[in-house]
Amino acid sequence: MEGVFTGGCQCGAVRFRAEKLGRASICHCRMCQKAFGSFFGPLVGADLAHLTWTRGQPTLFRSSAKIKRGFCSKCGTPLSYHYPEGVDLAIGALDHPEAIEPQVQLNHAVRLPWIDHLFEKPVAEQEYDVGDVVSFQHPDHDTVVWPPEEDEA
Repeated sequence: MEGVFTGGCQCGAVRFRAEKLGRASICHCRMCQKAFGSFFGPLVGADLAHLTWTRGQPTLFRSSAKIKRGFCSKCGTPLSYHYPEGVDLAIGALDHPEAIEPQVQLNHAVRLPWIDHLFEKPVAEQEYDVGDVVSFQHPDHDTVVWPPEEDEA
């Protein structure tokens, strides 16, 4: 996929720009579950020649002999998956994750036993009005300065 894809962490300390993305996937391995604090890890390949960290850099954690995982050291947002052949970006860290649909599942044999039935569960009504939520997270677009208090100075 070619285009301009931006994203970053929830506090705004780390931002990136990618102009060429590869295969999107979800990985069911236990390392991805723990790294994302979730049921699987949603990732999309990024072409290193077309990837720029535009604000800050991810902090890297060596999760295995071959893999380093990038995250924001200030807010903990998972951002990247570094392996000998390249880097993948966390789909949820993109400003527009809806544009990237996973095409393949990795390590499917070790998925959580109930994952295939997850979306058969009933939908509960919201207990609060999401319109009333005041978010302190970085917006889903690039900013010149963040946090906003610095914009006003």
